[in-house]
Amino acid sequence: MSAAPGKPRGPGMLRSTAVFSAMTFLSRIAGYLRDWLQASLFGAGPAVSAFVVAYRIPNYLRRIFAEGSFSSAFVPVLSELKQKGDDAAVQDFLDHVAGALLAVVIVVTGLGMLLAPWIARLFLLLADDSKTELVDLTAQMLRITFPYLALISMTALAGAVLNTFRHFGLPALTPVLHNIGVIAGMLLLAQYFDVPEMALAWGVVGAGVLQLLVLWPAMARWGLRPRLRFNLRHEGVRRVFKLMVPTIFSSSVAQVNLLVGTMFAALLVPEAQSWLYYSDRLTELPLGLFGVAIGTVILPQLSRHHADDDAAGYSKAIDWGLRTVLLVGLPAAVGLALLAEPLTASLFRYGKFTPYDTRMVGYALTAMSVGIPAFMLSKVLLPAFYAKQDTRTPMRAAVVTVVVNVALIAGFVTPLWHYQVAAAHAGIAAATAIAGVINAALLWRYLRRGGAFVPEPGWGRWLLRIVAGLVVMAAVVLAVRAHVGSWAVLPTLWRWTWLLAAIAAGGAAYGLTLIALGLRPRHLRH
Repeated sequence: MSAAPGKPRGPGMLRSTAVFSAMTFLSRIAGYLRDWLQASLFGAGPAVSAFVVAYRIPNYLRRIFAEGSFSSAFVPVLSELKQKGDDAAVQDFLDHVAGALLAVVIVVTGLGMLLAPWIARLFLLLADDSKTELVDLTAQMLRITFPYLALISMTALAGAVLNTFRHFGLPALTPVLHNIGVIAGMLLLAQYFDVPEMALAWGVVGAGVLQLLVLWPAMARWGLRPRLRFNLRHEGVRRVFKLMVPTIFSSSVAQVNLLVGTMFAALLVPEAQSWLYYSDRLTELPLGLFGVAIGTVILPQLSRHHADDDAAGYSKAIDWGLRTVLLVGLPAAVGLALLAEPLTASLFRYGKFTPYDTRMVGYALTAMSVGIPAFMLSKVLLPAFYAKQDTRTPMRAAVVTVVVNVALIAGFVTPLWHYQVAAAHAGIAAATAIAGVINAALLWRYLRRGGAFVPEPGWGRWLLRIVAGLVVMAAVVLAVRAHVGSWAVLPTLWRWTWLLAAIAAGGAAYGLTLIALGLRPRHLRH
């Protein structure tokens, strides 16, 4: 493993982010094909809603044992050991953490499969007898999807190791394999089940196997493959798990809020789960392309600055991350809000996915888009704390955020549900978005109050450029929408033609406005 630490210093954060974003873009294209196929074959019926619940629960736990809490605790410790140049200590740390992680996720997976009926009933809000079939179907799917947790946790460990050693491309590409696995499950297995949607659950497990088989051997090329050793008393293991505990809420607050929304959606029509799922999938495009990419790249960089006691470099890295996120996050939010229904119609309005489903998903997407910049900001702000191995401060913000989210959902949904408003599910999306804004604001406040982040000069000019670009972009997109009229009545080819035209025109208007106001590529480098 000695070769890895001695390798030349990797590319800058902008280039690394670009590589990660490019790989993620391929993943999102594959994800669109997956969602399009799912919407066409299965629509947004109760069986799809059962899959949404069965998928979100292990996916939330994935945020704890994989990319979220675990990586947030693991990467700073690994980066610190790597900076010291002790290869034997790094290998010993990897061996014992890998063994402990595998043991824990196997136990959690077994418990999840055993308790599946009770978990299903809990997340369907103690469903009454009229929902017995839905609960049973959800429990069956949970037993199938829970092993995905163990598979993706070990895959995430491999990805975190590679990212720490500045190999970002392959970890960013592996989500493509996830989408390929689910697509293969739908195409190859659906015909063999009485409930064809069961193929979705089996596709998730197959995807987990495929990702692990690709990413785990990749570590060996850099001399980094862990040997599984189990010792919960190992100093490195205890250190990682101690750091993990407070991050369970903070690193996965968006997922916690989605789960809360999932429970409240069970009170509404059966399709509400599916409508929220499809809107969530669309918001993941900018989050994955930019928010997750920047957060993944910046964490090892911040950890190195902290290990080197470089306070100025640490603060400048945060400043770069926040500016970059706002530069891409704000136009992404405005664009999704303005093109919510055209986007949904173009992507999903096929087969069993009805015009009514299109409208309902559009409502939820418009509401959720409010929180996109905040979700992306959190991807930069959280690593700023984790790099210092401070996991308690973000936990305080997360607890407040979840409480606010529950209160907002109850406040928004209860009256809408009482008066049988069809779009009551949009209240859940709006509450989740507002809670995300509050979470980002609290994190920023704590970071500034602690003195770890000092904004660089020029923030006022930076924000004015962005606002001006957004105004011009919105005017152009609205003009295209007014010219087209209703997207729902257009043939498929014209839907896509006008959607791409609106996106291209809006993006060009935004970019040209920024350039006219003096923004140059050098301003994006770090």
